Amino acid sequence: MSVIPDQTASRRATLLGIASVLAAVVLFSLSDMAIKLLSGGYALHQVVLIRSLIGMAVLLAVIVPFQGGYGGLKTGRLAMHLLRGACVVTANMSFFAALASMPLADAVAIFFVAPMLITAFSVVMLGEKVGPRRWTSVLIGLLGVIVMLRPGTDAFRLVSLLPLVAATAYALLHILTRKIGGTERAVTMAFYIQLTFIVVSGSMGLMFGHGQFAGSGNASIEFLFRAWVWPAAADWPLLIMIGVSTAFAAVLISQAYRLCEAALVAPFEYAAMPIAVFWGVVVFGEWPDNVAWIGIALIVGGGLYMFWREARMGNVEPVPRTRR
Repeated sequence: MSVIPDQTASRRATLLGIASVLAAVVLFSLSDMAIKLLSGGYALHQVVLIRSLIGMAVLLAVIVPFQGGYGGLKTGRLAMHLLRGACVVTANMSFFAALASMPLADAVAIFFVAPMLITAFSVVMLGEKVGPRRWTSVLIGLLGVIVMLRPGTDAFRLVSLLPLVAATAYALLHILTRKIGGTERAVTMAFYIQLTFIVVSGSMGLMFGHGQFAGSGNASIEFLFRAWVWPAAADWPLLIMIGVSTAFAAVLISQAYRLCEAALVAPFEYAAMPIAVFWGVVVFGEWPDNVAWIGIALIVGGGLYMFWREARMGNVEPVPRTRR
């Protein structure tokens, strides 16, 4: 039997995975920008709860019916889904709390330790093979992150640890996605993540929503412990956009990591860096300096080099038939 059909299917899966992660990055970036805009007036867990309720509604009403129906939400691996949910909640809460005190581009730059961690974890925990060209692209991106961080400057404030915590949790999330991706569908994984967000953010609202721990004066702490208020009418479009964009992005990112090796998909998340710079400049007036542009160029260059290699060579490892 000819192996050409298998190779063609493998290449298609690779391209679909890359397209999925890039689309998810754009949608997540929109959400990050909107959450930073709202961080001065609302509690983080309130924003996350509203986002997740809207996201769950979109998932159940629009996405699930076109992805095999509601029967596909059943799972025999509930514990793994809840563990993934804990990772993504930790990543989101840490990263969003950082946004209240940091420029968007700086927080994203620090967070981009995550793809390096994903690559390392995929080798150690999944036994995946990473060739020298992929390591080269990762090292180029890592150098760009170091340039963006500029050791010894304000980037190493205590708040800068929050994106690092987020990066670690995010990396573990996608390693878990790879572990269960052979039996669990992307929409199923997205459903249980949204469910975890609803439970955790609702519980935090019950504990901290009265604002009894507010008043510290620190923007990130205030974002975590501010009292809940009814959203202003002008803010509802942002809240709805956050919920809709993350609902679709969650499915897309899960699909990307189901279709491709973690070490292959991860570098394409570097696309979030220039998008974050764009929002920083246009929305928040945060202009990167020359050193920041060098770091951005290195980060994007690493991702583009990986894309060029995969587009030229194709994915040489066939996608297991157990993936669906």
